[in-house]
Amino acid sequence: MSVLVVSGTGTGIGKTIVTAALAAVWRAAGRNVSVVKPAQTGASTGDEPDLDVVGRLSGVTDLHELARFAAPLSPEAAARVSGREPLDLSSAAGYIKDLADRSVLVEGAGGLLVRYDPSGTTIADLAAILDAPVLLVTAAGLGTLNHTAATLEALRTRGLRCAGVVIGSWPREPGLAERENLTDLRVVTGGPLAGMLPEGAGALPPERFAEVARAGLAPGFGGTFSGG
Repeated sequence: MSVLVVSGTGTGIGKTIVTAALAAVWRAAGRNVSVVKPAQTGASTGDEPDLDVVGRLSGVTDLHELARFAAPLSPEAAARVSGREPLDLSSAAGYIKDLADRSVLVEGAGGLLVRYDPSGTTIADLAAILDAPVLLVTAAGLGTLNHTAATLEALRTRGLRCAGVVIGSWPREPGLAERENLTDLRVVTGGPLAGMLPEGAGALPPERFAEVARAGLAPGFGGTFSGG
């Protein structure tokens, strides 16, 4: 079994689209792909659930949502305001380990250190339990350099492997900050980017999305992206 944890520098930066892109490329390559969302929050907003997005775009059907909460908050806070027990990430790790002989993508909620329970357990802790690398999704615009550097430092401090850094949504008309951040992100990460998905990719039909996914991911993930 191989497991890749997809996390990010924050919320709303394209983690689900990157997860869908990985799932699409891996599925096209003939891999047996499972996608796990440990905790889905914001169910009351009416937005399409993350796993529904992944399935619609990638064609992967082995989808596992372990907990769902109505409020658009962190998993810990969403569980608290609902009066329900938070997700136990240790149990989630066991569930993921039982997905034998699969390529497993695990999409976290929010950023790397968002809390899942009152003890402060995070998706970083889940990656440590699974001994899985973390693919970091980041934004393109102002603020991304600090957020990316801080998250990479958190990964290093915890002894976690970073599988690469992907820009989750590259704007159709990038400004000066976005263009310069391409250079500076390579400095922050210490190497080329692992991918870059275009703004609006989530609205594409599956066939076109598969093409965009392959073009937007580095060869190490099955794509053709050359580093930005």
